[in-house]
Amino acid sequence: MAMEKAFAASVYDLVAMRARANPRALAIVQRDLRLDYAALLARVEAIAADFAARGLKRGQRIAILSENRFEYTGAQLACAKLGLIAACLNWRLAEAELHHCVDLVESALLVTSPRYREVAETVAKGRPVAAIDALGTALGAGAETQSAAQGEDGLLIIYTSGTTGLPKAAVISHRAEIARMCAMRLDMGVEMTDAYVSWAPMFHMGGTEHLLATLMCGGTGVIVDGFDADAIVDALEEFAIGWLMLVPATIEPLLECLAARQAKVRGVKAVGCMADLVPSATIAAITRALGAPYLNSFGATETGMPPLSADLIPVGATPDAFPKQLSMMVDLRLLDAAGNEVADGETGEACVRGPTLFSGYWNAPATNAECFAGGWFHMGDLFRRTPQGYDFVGRSKYLIKSGGENIYPAEIERVLFADARVNDVIVVRRPDPQWGEVPVAVIARNDASLDEGAVLQLCRDALAGYKRPRHVRFIEMEAFPRSASGKIIREEVEAMIG
Repeated sequence: MAMEKAFAASVYDLVAMRARANPRALAIVQRDLRLDYAALLARVEAIAADFAARGLKRGQRIAILSENRFEYTGAQLACAKLGLIAACLNWRLAEAELHHCVDLVESALLVTSPRYREVAETVAKGRPVAAIDALGTALGAGAETQSAAQGEDGLLIIYTSGTTGLPKAAVISHRAEIARMCAMRLDMGVEMTDAYVSWAPMFHMGGTEHLLATLMCGGTGVIVDGFDADAIVDALEEFAIGWLMLVPATIEPLLECLAARQAKVRGVKAVGCMADLVPSATIAAITRALGAPYLNSFGATETGMPPLSADLIPVGATPDAFPKQLSMMVDLRLLDAAGNEVADGETGEACVRGPTLFSGYWNAPATNAECFAGGWFHMGDLFRRTPQGYDFVGRSKYLIKSGGENIYPAEIERVLFADARVNDVIVVRRPDPQWGEVPVAVIARNDASLDEGAVLQLCRDALAGYKRPRHVRFIEMEAFPRSASGKIIREEVEAMIG
């Protein structure tokens, strides 16, 4: 047992090691706040003591509902020490969706910032609620706790859109987070002390995972409350940045800010993601502005940056195709429906093995059995391998990627089908110059009072803003293209609406 314990180190252990090795190194920047590693660790220890004093035990889930702030990271690292799991709630969700997320993982405590206190009290439904900015300042402060987490313990729960219309809770372990940190640095050439700008919401991997990776390496994490071009340019001028994550809708505003300020960028190793959804001219412009290649990535919450995020598009290049390159620390196969590997040039589903993988969905045994069939994680994404790399063919399970968010049509269809005025409905994607893709609802109705405004109100009441259809199209029932079994053919509807 003692020998096995020596083989494992948690995310907390690695951050604490950096604090011991270089306590005065700058760990966290958030506006005027600057914390060195010693100060960050002291705050984490106080929060861990607070959690322990509340009786929280290894394996329990703490839900967090907050904007980006250093206390969020402090709470996650306290969870990392005690073996608790931080369930990161998406504040964009409607109250009913949030309650589902809290209830699904049976949260023992809901931690919230003042901004979301009222919502947190509502969705907690009697569960204890704690103020994030007060953690570790009174109850339990000063007490000592022991590092208890093991490598396969869950550290994070990140909620993903569900094919059934309700979010699923993806559990990500310490082992996976450590492996993802290594894979990202190997693929992109990120150095130990490179900084990371955490502007994406911390309920996403982009806001949380890469910030934790930076702290495990001894770098500086710059925390920004949402996309703020000026704050990001400030960071670019002060720090050497490893990967600057930008989703499609954020690139043009950042370019404008860089030009207006005539910014002097210190250095960036790689910029961007999801190259397929960005015009080539825009890719060329941002790479020139930053002097950094563009990351042609393909990963997921469940896999991290792998399996296909090792391609860097050179500065100034305007590619007309985006073949993906295999990431480090991943075993990838393209399999057919029978589980056999397909030949080069043929289409197969991306199936993954390796240490970056998540640990399955919380309390979803049937889904996990399907997703991990045959000892591989089946991503649901179709690729074809060519001499140039892996070409994305499509999604075996239809998905809309809008501004960096994943939207499953079932989430929207579930809401619309509940209205008696809807005879049939299908949601499809439409290309969009700002967001990459947006959802469009195509409806056969039996009551003219269901107009576009009524549809949008239904969605406003039940869904996060980014999930609401950007357009509504009404058609007759017989106009829906259907298969021999009567199922609406989604791809033909997509083509029909242009």
